[in-house]
Amino acid sequence: MTSSDRTSVHDHQERPGAAANQVGRRRAERGETTRANRGWWDRAADDYQSEHGDFLRDTGFVWCPEALDESAAQLLGPTAGLAGKRVLEIGCGAAQCARWLASIGALPLAVDLSAGQLRHAKALNGRTGIDVPLCQADAHALPIADETVDIACSAYGALPFVADSAGVLCEVFRVLRRGGRFVFSVSHPIRWALPDDPGPRGLKVTSSYFDRTPYVEADDAGNPTYVEHHRTLGDRVREIVAAGFQLTDLVEPEWPAGHDREWGGWSPLRGELIPGTAIFVCDKS
Repeated sequence: MTSSDRTSVHDHQERPGAAANQVGRRRAERGETTRANRGWWDRAADDYQSEHGDFLRDTGFVWCPEALDESAAQLLGPTAGLAGKRVLEIGCGAAQCARWLASIGALPLAVDLSAGQLRHAKALNGRTGIDVPLCQADAHALPIADETVDIACSAYGALPFVADSAGVLCEVFRVLRRGGRFVFSVSHPIRWALPDDPGPRGLKVTSSYFDRTPYVEADDAGNPTYVEHHRTLGDRVREIVAAGFQLTDLVEPEWPAGHDREWGGWSPLRGELIPGTAIFVCDKS
C-alpha cells in the first residue's frame, strides 16, 4: 500500500518540508503529476517503509489502513486458485503484496514508478528469500504484452497519483486476459470533503465533494513536488465501465474492533463513522 500521509490535504495544511504558500488545490497535468510523484516517492521511500513496514509486513497483502487482509477478503479470488496465476501489482511500493502472492504460488510482477520504493522491494527480496520480479514503469504505459496477465491489483498504488486514471484503467484492461480481474483500493472519495485529521476536527465537511481540483505541493519556484487527484465514486464507476470492465463489487471496509493504529487521517474515531477506503473489484469478460 503506497498512500501518502497527508497531514491535511483538504484544508491546505502542509506536511513537513512543504512551503506553506505552495500548498493547495490547483490544476496539474499528466506530465507534471508524474514527475512530481516520482520524485516525492523517491525522497519519501525510506521514511515511509520505516514508519509503515511493520503494518504492511515483509510478506503480506494489506488492502488499506483498516487492515483488511487479502488472505481473509479473497477479493482476487479464492487463495487456493491463485497458484500459477500471473499477477501484476501496480504501484507496488516495496512489493509486500506481490511477495505474499509469490509465497502462495502465484507468479507476480511488481511495478512502481519510484526507484526509491523499488530499492526497498529489492532489499526485501533478499531479506525474505522471495525474489519477486521488479520493474520501474509508469502505470500509463505498462511494458507488458496484450492479454498476458491473469490478475492485476493495486493497494493504494498509482490510481490516486495519476492525472489520467481513465487511461490507466484502459492500460490494465489491455494487459489482462479475458476472464481476468483487476482490484484496486484508494482513499474513499468522501474523505476529500473532510479535513485529513484523525480527530473530531476531521468529521466536519469543509470542502466540496464535487471539486475535482487536484491537491498540489510545490517548491519555491512553483514546480509541483507532490500531486494527488480526486475522483468521485461516480467518476470511478464511469471510468471502470468505459475501459470495458464490469464492476463486480465495491467494498467499503469497516473499521475492525480492537484496531487502534492511526495512519494519517485514518483512525478508530473516523473509521467507526465514515468509510476511509473504497476497493473496486473489476472483471474483464
